[in-house]
Amino acid sequence: MADAKVIPFDEDRPRRRIPRRVRAVPAAEPVVEPPAAPEPGPAAAPGDSWDRRIAGGLAFLRRRVTGDYEVDDFGYDKELTDQVLMSLMRPLYDKYFRVEVKGIENIPAEGGALIVANHSGTLPLDGLMLQVAVHDHHPAERHLRLLAADLVFMLPVVNELARKAGHTLACAEDAQRLLEAGELVGVMPEGFKGIGKPFGDRYKLQRFGRGGFVSTALRAGTPIVPCSIVGAEEIYPMVGNAKTLARLLGVPYFPITPTFPWLGPLGAVPLPTKWTIQFGEPIPTDGYAAEAAEDPMLMFNLTDQVREQIQHTLYKLLVQRRSVFF
Repeated sequence: MADAKVIPFDEDRPRRRIPRRVRAVPAAEPVVEPPAAPEPGPAAAPGDSWDRRIAGGLAFLRRRVTGDYEVDDFGYDKELTDQVLMSLMRPLYDKYFRVEVKGIENIPAEGGALIVANHSGTLPLDGLMLQVAVHDHHPAERHLRLLAADLVFMLPVVNELARKAGHTLACAEDAQRLLEAGELVGVMPEGFKGIGKPFGDRYKLQRFGRGGFVSTALRAGTPIVPCSIVGAEEIYPMVGNAKTLARLLGVPYFPITPTFPWLGPLGAVPLPTKWTIQFGEPIPTDGYAAEAAEDPMLMFNLTDQVREQIQHTLYKLLVQRRSVFF
């Protein structure tokens, strides 16, 4: 900034003679000019961001073609999951189901933890939305490694995509390895009983198996985080089950909904319900002795505690929601 020119008020008046004896006036402190603001740099051209995206995409494709990327022992491809698979699921998560997440602070910032959630919806979209919720809302952007049923790894294409996204077979050995390696592991103990239950039984938890997930958490010494998902039950209201056709196809159930199979492929479009995912307070397991994993009564009690906490939260969320779609 240029110095301002000082113009005295009496510039046009005749100058007066200064007397010989005058009182000394203390000198004024020098005025320190504030530093000039730095010149703003040139604004990035709108095309620069697109250039960077294109360059990043080409680099990604180059690594895919040359095989210059890493997968872990389970086939998990972090780069592909972050840049492609998550991006494909995000519009469904943000715009279609408009998922609201509560209690994300109950998931540890680091180290292993077992997230146990209810399962519903005829098709397992709830697991995918849970995976996006953990990654996008957790401050550490943690990745959830889901335990999936055998059928997932028997289907062509689905098998490969599931492996790349970090899913693994729902067995105690794999789950324990992941937990001991400090990973977040997700399990839905209801299995096909939950996802294929009729619409009349919505939000009523089915049996949680024999408590194998509790035994795994006890062996790894990791906390159990209960998780309740509301909204998935209504995406495909299952009003019937063609059991004969299911046996012929080798699947656990063949759903009949108000739109499927009557509308053909359009019947496979889920209804745009409003979802809420709430993570409850973690249940610690590191205070138990090593042999606690073999105690059937302890496993039963912890399994029942997790189940009751999820069921209670489901009822609470259902009372709070205004509508299935809003």
